[in-house]
Amino acid sequence: MGALPTKTALVTGASSGIGAAVAARLARDGFRVFAAGRDSARTEAVAAGSPAIRAWVGDLADSGACDRLVADCIREFGRLDVLVNNAGIYLPGRAEDTTDEQWHQTLAVNLSAPFFLVRAALPQLRASRGAIVNVASNWGLHGGPNAVAYCASKGGLVLLTKSLAVDHAAEGIRINAVCPGDVVTPMLFRDAEARGLGREAVLRESAATTRSGRATTPEEVAALVAWLASDEAAQVNGTTVLMDGGSAAG
Repeated sequence: MGALPTKTALVTGASSGIGAAVAARLARDGFRVFAAGRDSARTEAVAAGSPAIRAWVGDLADSGACDRLVADCIREFGRLDVLVNNAGIYLPGRAEDTTDEQWHQTLAVNLSAPFFLVRAALPQLRASRGAIVNVASNWGLHGGPNAVAYCASKGGLVLLTKSLAVDHAAEGIRINAVCPGDVVTPMLFRDAEARGLGREAVLRESAATTRSGRATTPEEVAALVAWLASDEAAQVNGTTVLMDGGSAAG
């Protein structure tokens, strides 16, 4: 019987899409994974995919919930080596169309929750000389249409990543961000549905606007996250990795 994994990763937004793929990939790579999501059935289904994954169901709407999530992870596994801040929401709208509630909700999930989780996790990550990977967006590096709150939140996450790296590199903690373009996730299809597009139509749209000719898969993003979390990326810190199929190249 092989030895049990010793390293632990906490992944948010793990009930579907990128988060589910990251949880599965890290489990295959030998991590014990604490998978956090808001949807009980879907999060439990992700956990059922590997004996190394444990599910945590809750809403990271405030700092107290984030503190409890980190504490529960430590209680379950005894340590924390990698934090993946993946949970996110996309509420489309230009400034005039965005309500106070939509603005605050977007920033709470996409920017405040990662900050609160990092703050709670820092003592454990300092002890393990661990890593943080934030899942931002290509629209956190340049503006996108009809997405003012989303772009602002993801741009803030990019600069949060860099600032944290400056503050904590000397403590052996690495913090990087992944910035995907279109990814084949429920979020992409929900936006398509709101715009009156079907699944095949939005995939054709992504193909037409991406230099690689297709949208990115969750598994491809998970592979990049796993590498940034690994010892192979020991000298990669404070950077943002754009994963948009070459669209921003020129």
